[in-house]
Amino acid sequence: MSLPPTLGELRHSQFSEPALRTRGVKDELRDNLVVKLRQGGTIFPGIVGYDDTVVPQIVNAILSRHNFILLGLRGQAKSRILRALTNLLDPQMPYVAGCEIHDNPYLPICRPCRDKIAQHGDTTAIAYLTPDARYVEKLATPDVTIADLIGDIDPIKAARGGHELSSEMTVHYGLLPRANRGIFAINELPDLAGKIQVGLFNIMQEGDVQIKGYPIRLPLDVALVFSANPEDYTARGKIITPLKDRIGSEIRTHYPASVEEGIAITTQEAWTDRNGHKVHVPKYVQEVIERIAFAAREDKKVDKRSGVSQRLPISCMENVISNAERRAIKHDEKLVVPRIGDVYAAMPAITGKLELEYEGEMKGADFVGRELIRTAVAKAYDGYFKGVDMQQVVQWFDLGGEIQLADAAGAGEALPSLRGIQGLMEKLVKLNVGPKDTPETQVSAAEFILEGLHAHKRIGRNEERVFTAGEKQPKHPAEKPFEREDMPYRPRRPFN
Repeated sequence: MSLPPTLGELRHSQFSEPALRTRGVKDELRDNLVVKLRQGGTIFPGIVGYDDTVVPQIVNAILSRHNFILLGLRGQAKSRILRALTNLLDPQMPYVAGCEIHDNPYLPICRPCRDKIAQHGDTTAIAYLTPDARYVEKLATPDVTIADLIGDIDPIKAARGGHELSSEMTVHYGLLPRANRGIFAINELPDLAGKIQVGLFNIMQEGDVQIKGYPIRLPLDVALVFSANPEDYTARGKIITPLKDRIGSEIRTHYPASVEEGIAITTQEAWTDRNGHKVHVPKYVQEVIERIAFAAREDKKVDKRSGVSQRLPISCMENVISNAERRAIKHDEKLVVPRIGDVYAAMPAITGKLELEYEGEMKGADFVGRELIRTAVAKAYDGYFKGVDMQQVVQWFDLGGEIQLADAAGAGEALPSLRGIQGLMEKLVKLNVGPKDTPETQVSAAEFILEGLHAHKRIGRNEERVFTAGEKQPKHPAEKPFEREDMPYRPRRPFN
């Protein structure tokens, strides 16, 4: 379908309906949302885990024609949600060609467009904007000025056009006017200086702006959306109270509520399709990676106010696959199958995502990272082998058996040694792995079992990844005052 190139043709097209001529962007968002709700299906593609919590609140805000803010810790898809709002805009939006603020051809608000339409009439050229072009985003930083957001007087325009400095013709528009008839998003709003936040008051309530003290009436048609990290309220700045009062809805985001939701997000976001190598990531490896983030969010040594971003498992997954890919290249293996040893090798993708409390700082990021992995392995192992008798495997190590599983060792090298562990390979069926599976898959599954036993302290393992018998605890510890909780306190008899 060809789009009308002039104002005259526009008046006789589908864009001439009275409801479309004066419809604002918030009404447009609302109308298209209503259509999507009636059709059913996903409103915001790629947003996982918010269907019953965040999305209904966003829907209510749009139906109410509110400006709204998303509050949440880092890595909770706030920016992605704001950018997904463009799915609710019309495929094409006509505007006066050449206009900096994309003026409505039927209701122009800037002086140059009014003069152009008065001069050219129905032959006025019309251009069109796609939804993505109608989304303007600004990251709030302390150096942002009113001129950046609203605009400034351009003396060069005044000199070249022979205009007075107070004339509208001399205005150089900022980001907000350029987002006219679209969506304007400000990320990390508390970082915006208070005096700059004041500049948003009139545009949100009365719909006009002042540039360099000149009262220029610009009834902009903009949907304003914001994002902020609650921790930033005290760490770097705050949202001033009058601005919060003008924001219609405050919506809280959150981290995935379940491991399955986390796995779905990581699978969607992580780069796993490696060119030239077939990759198979076992489910238990995915669970371990995801549970690292869950364990970190509960660990007292990790700063909960800062949060643990969902980028942690995403980056970790990519590093885990890369380590397994490196091993496959080295040993000319056709299938890349990550192991738990690769998770430990991905420590650089974990430690950089953690903000530690004092206790964590004292122990060190690497120690905390290894502890989190061990906790994640133990919980994932319990999901498959809780109640399963592993005594035969443990006994093999107790009788002096040991095996080294370096993360760089090839599957062909490690598999014969693993088969020598009494009772181990029979347990792989719990992981849906059998003797007909590839050596890479069998080695990965067998190592997961050994790592699970080590995480539960039933067998030992050193830094060289040599699995041995676990440390034996004395069955009858020496009795000392206050040491035996199951017996009443009896002071020792004095020596004669």
